[in-house]
Amino acid sequence: MHIFEQKQCQTMAEEIRKNTFINEELFEAFCSTPREIFSPLKMHAYRLDALPLMGNQWISSPLTVAKMTMALDFKDADSVLEIGCGSGYQAAILSKLIRRVFTIERIEKLAISAIEKFKKLNYANIHVKFDDGQNGWKNYAPYDRILLSAYIEHIPNILFDQLENNGILVAPLLIGNQQFITKFTKKDGEISKEVLDECLFVPIKDGKE
Repeated sequence: MHIFEQKQCQTMAEEIRKNTFINEELFEAFCSTPREIFSPLKMHAYRLDALPLMGNQWISSPLTVAKMTMALDFKDADSVLEIGCGSGYQAAILSKLIRRVFTIERIEKLAISAIEKFKKLNYANIHVKFDDGQNGWKNYAPYDRILLSAYIEHIPNILFDQLENNGILVAPLLIGNQQFITKFTKKDGEISKEVLDECLFVPIKDGKE
């Protein structure tokens, strides 16, 4: 990254840290990931705002990315599956923290665009699949962590089946008329649930486009 980009990334990371707790590893991930490459609105790339993408999708606020990532308790995780690649920014952050990142996108243009960005940045540990993410990615299961980047009312059992024992799944869950970052932990086949912060995501959709 250029020095100017590095300064912008660091300023954004410091703003995130003022608003929510992030550990040093995640702070460094934000500092070393140029958000403007993933954002269609370059001038606003380093603000703590969600920004529009093609296909009525959004690139999440960096603050939301921080909260979702911290909820994963990623320290000892070796693999993570993301449902909803979108711009690729969340996957890029995860790639600095977890050895293997698998991400699924149902909109083909977004999937192709994300692959191109990862290649440009030489992120070799991110694997992208164009598919309906609600079916997961069985080939590389089980995953230590699973992250949904679109809100859902109920988690499909197939995703819990692809979660490793002692694994964690984090999703924006619709509860009533509000969305909440929700953390699910799998232990000995049982799933426990913890509701965290309120959030705002686009809905998960069926099929591919």
